[in-house]
Amino acid sequence: MMSFGKVVLTMVLTCLVSAIPVSAQITNGLDFTTSFPFYVGNAQMPAGSYMVTQSDMDDTILIIRNDDGSHAALIDFTPTQSDTYHANSDVTFHKYGNTEYLNRLWVEGQQYGMKVVPTKAESKLAAATNTVEHSLAANKLSGKGEAAAVAPH
Repeated sequence: MMSFGKVVLTMVLTCLVSAIPVSAQITNGLDFTTSFPFYVGNAQMPAGSYMVTQSDMDDTILIIRNDDGSHAALIDFTPTQSDTYHANSDVTFHKYGNTEYLNRLWVEGQQYGMKVVPTKAESKLAAATNTVEHSLAANKLSGKGEAAAVAPH
């Protein structure tokens, strides 16, 4: 009887896991340009053009780097879902006073996106200051650099 219980438990857990989105993914890249400096995790990035790609190491890590490669960061994200498909790719920032943090990335034509895991510093700012949210247009890279989000299985 104990082995039957294990089989039932395994089946229940499998059903629960399959109901959760597997992961949002950026297949080969997404790019955007800012006119302001911002934080990605604990790394401060200057204003400029950036490319975001997914890490080969882990499905929940993104790599963001500027065009000349002088600034780069690895960031953790959690998959997020919208009620509708996005007409355009964009990146969303949270602004606390004069400090900007990268918050979410959405890919055109997809319902799934990536929410950057906030740092302790950002969480403290969010608790002490009003959050202003704004978004910038982003581009899916074509060909080898095309970006896409993957829906759950």
